[in-house]
Amino acid sequence: MSEKPGVRQRLLDAAAELFYADGVAATGIDAITAKAGVAKMSLYNNFSSKADLVAAYLDRRCEEWRMVRAERLAAAGTAREKVLAVFDSYLDHAHMAYEWGFRGCGLLNAAAEFPVGDPARKTVADQKAEVEALFRLFLSELRPEEPEAVEALAEHLSYLLEGAMARAGLDGHDGRLKSVRQIALTLLDTF
Repeated sequence: MSEKPGVRQRLLDAAAELFYADGVAATGIDAITAKAGVAKMSLYNNFSSKADLVAAYLDRRCEEWRMVRAERLAAAGTAREKVLAVFDSYLDHAHMAYEWGFRGCGLLNAAAEFPVGDPARKTVADQKAEVEALFRLFLSELRPEEPEAVEALAEHLSYLLEGAMARAGLDGHDGRLKSVRQIALTLLDTF
């Protein structure tokens, strides 16, 4: 018999599903506690505010992606394969969201709801910068003598990936992510 997750975990699970499916602003505390099957006070015993719960949700989304990415990178041998592994990690993470109805990047969706300067936006911006830094790192293994070319392609790949993720969210499926992986492959072949 499996053990029931703790209250904090149930609240995070409920928030993750509702924030992703309906948006952060549209999801009230009552909906989260009802979905988690806990009393409202339980939320405030585990999180100081809805903003604290949102921060935990975003941190969890980032950590989920890092775990998926780590698995993909562990299987990649060459720098080229590592670049493609980043694209594959986005595909894998997208598939994790299908049970809720795929809406694209949960991080970008949440960030769009907050004003510039909000800590939630910084969390998302940091993850996007992390992706670009990974591209830069792996591309520099391919062409260490050409830092300007590395920088330009890392930025280009980052924009392609994030743009494809945004369009995939609008489409409701991962077709754009698969297409952009092929574009990345072509760019790597000519790099």
